[in-house]
Amino acid sequence: MKPVPFPLLHQQTTTLLLCNVWDVASAKTAEQLGFMAIGTSSAAIARMLGYADGEHMPFEELLFIVKRITACSDLPLTVDIEAGFSDDAQITAGYIKGLAQVGVVGINIEDSKVNKTNEERVLMNENSFAGYLSALTTQLVKDNITVFINVRTDTFLLGVEEALQETQKRAKLYQAAGADGLFVPCIVETEAIEKVVNSTILPVNVMCLPALPDFETLKLLGVKRISMGNFLFDALQDDLSVRLSKIQQADSFQPIFG
Repeated sequence: MKPVPFPLLHQQTTTLLLCNVWDVASAKTAEQLGFMAIGTSSAAIARMLGYADGEHMPFEELLFIVKRITACSDLPLTVDIEAGFSDDAQITAGYIKGLAQVGVVGINIEDSKVNKTNEERVLMNENSFAGYLSALTTQLVKDNITVFINVRTDTFLLGVEEALQETQKRAKLYQAAGADGLFVPCIVETEAIEKVVNSTILPVNVMCLPALPDFETLKLLGVKRISMGNFLFDALQDDLSVRLSKIQQADSFQPIFG
């Protein structure tokens, strides 16, 4: 069966559960289980390759992983490009063009940056980021590149003052700048989620957290997309650590099979 076009997956009555992946094996597992779409987790890929999160990983290494995933899976793939890998919108547009050429149908781009000196994540000025986003989307149109641009705002993730109002303000700016979707990680309260959904025409994306409401509640609130982030990858790494520890303790490979 032919996959549903990626933008349409954000317009259905059911909420899109996006399976976040980091390699071909995880992508193929998602495909076999019937997920409708997959998205890379930048944090998971970075850790897999030995980098810290926050654009420490070279774009070329990300592109290699993406090429292998698109070569082996027919599912629509969206790619997390963090803050764009450049302050120059033209350069970022070139990166996105390269992704589109290997079959990527969407990207995530965020309005915060990690300071590589002290590893502190800082929220960008909303007007500056909107200007960058506008230049980026304009260049993509000129290049005839069509991808779903999911803009992540880190207002709740960073715990800024009046995060709800700041999110609503940024949603308007980013929509005007060409965003196709709004990703708000770390928003978990039902009232806040509902207010964000009702204040924008952009499909709203939330992320896996222990306090996040169940999927049926999120659907009723109007959420259109749910992401896993790097939490699945982290859970599997924890499971691996436990299993390896049991092998050491047992002086046997039985824990692999038990």
